[in-house]
Amino acid sequence: MSNSPGLYIDIGKKARDLLYKDYGDKQPANHFRYDCVDSNFDVSCQCDALVPGLSTAFRSIIPDSGGVELRYLHDYAGFTAGIGLKAGRHNHLQSVGLDRIVKFSVVGGNTVLSLGTDAAFDISTRTFSNYNAGLSFNTALFNASVNLNDKLENLRASYYQELVPLTRTAVAAELKHSFSNHRSISDNIPIPTSLTVGFQHGLFPSTLVKVRVNTNGKVGAHVQQSFWQKFSIAVSGETDIRASSWTPNVRFGMAFSS
Repeated sequence: MSNSPGLYIDIGKKARDLLYKDYGDKQPANHFRYDCVDSNFDVSCQCDALVPGLSTAFRSIIPDSGGVELRYLHDYAGFTAGIGLKAGRHNHLQSVGLDRIVKFSVVGGNTVLSLGTDAAFDISTRTFSNYNAGLSFNTALFNASVNLNDKLENLRASYYQELVPLTRTAVAAELKHSFSNHRSISDNIPIPTSLTVGFQHGLFPSTLVKVRVNTNGKVGAHVQQSFWQKFSIAVSGETDIRASSWTPNVRFGMAFSS
């Protein structure tokens, strides 16, 4: 049995997937838009066992970003290094362009306790566009993690617990705190501290339902239906109960896997 701590992206991943995956929270800086419809395409692949412990991964979010990454897993460490393009705002005209980004990360520890960091370096400006740090604690009963994100300005603490493995029933919670100046929720900007709680349950082996709510007044739900273990469709929606209008944002998605 391997003692590898995994990669940096694995820190807090279970809670993050339950609370945010497939909800479509992050809209790309550059995306397809027609009338009231936004869309983008996410394509990824991974090639394992180039040599023992080494793999490569490719991901492209069309037309937002893309890149390739090398990953290496050791018994007590995990490393990644990659290069890619990412859409960003340029100049005072707010024009959208692609920035060349070099990313790398390192994690040390084992399957129970791990500590890691990752960073992104912008080649065009020759500055670090981002750097983060994270700590993960995993047991057979629960997974807990603490991250300092966005140049260590935002704290994110998460908790995940699987209740019934047979039905994929699980709960997760995430506490976010910003060390920047206080911002008002009345301006439609999240306040510095917020709590998000989520729950998922498999109604059938091929049907997964998720719900979440946070202290910013957002309530969301997600339903995913799989077919033949290769294709799935999903619908998710979210509304702000503090807003004058409770009109929900509804998103549809399709996924293929090989």
